[in-house]
Amino acid sequence: MTNDMPDTPPSANPVARRLPLILSAVVTGAIVGYGIVHQLGGSALQTTGDIGCADTIALARKIAPLATGEVAALTMTQKGVSVPDLAFTDGEGQPKKLSDWRGKTVLLNLWATWCVPCRKEMPALDRLQAKLGSDKFEVLAINIDTRDLDKPKTFLKEENLTRLGNFSDARAKVFQDLKSIGLALGMPTSVLIDGKGCQIGHMAGPAEWDSEDAVKLIQASLGS
Repeated sequence: MTNDMPDTPPSANPVARRLPLILSAVVTGAIVGYGIVHQLGGSALQTTGDIGCADTIALARKIAPLATGEVAALTMTQKGVSVPDLAFTDGEGQPKKLSDWRGKTVLLNLWATWCVPCRKEMPALDRLQAKLGSDKFEVLAINIDTRDLDKPKTFLKEENLTRLGNFSDARAKVFQDLKSIGLALGMPTSVLIDGKGCQIGHMAGPAEWDSEDAVKLIQASLGS
């Protein structure tokens, strides 16, 4: 599957500049979601708040004014929602779970090599990891290619994306698990998650994640 489109002309408004990519991402996500629901049987949308995430709601409200410019499309959580303990594998094929990063704030990103907005976004994610990666924060990019399993690894190598881990889910179940709580609305999908595993905010579509706007917001989510 391909998703090629011409580059959009420059615009003074970052959201307007990325609008075609965001729209493309939403359409792509709808197609992916449809296929995965039929493959895995689907699941009901979970909207009940989690009492353990009450502090996260307060944090989301506090940093919401920083969701501007390059991250203006980031939607802050309105109710406490625990992110499912997503299961995937690392570059060595070893099983991993989202809970392995408990205690860290995580920018979770789902991407695929067939998704043009995803490929354009990956270098910014790599640079963000270089800027802010620490014992408090990590970019966790999970690939959901389901056919050529060597293609994501080759892409990361060819693009010299050395700071991002080679994580993947060849069944794309992580997409469906996020979709079940209303978070996977397009490709790429990004979810900002606190150290307790609670959603701070999410975005469907690409962003310049190493921009000043994004860095300020993420630093605020870390309390710095």
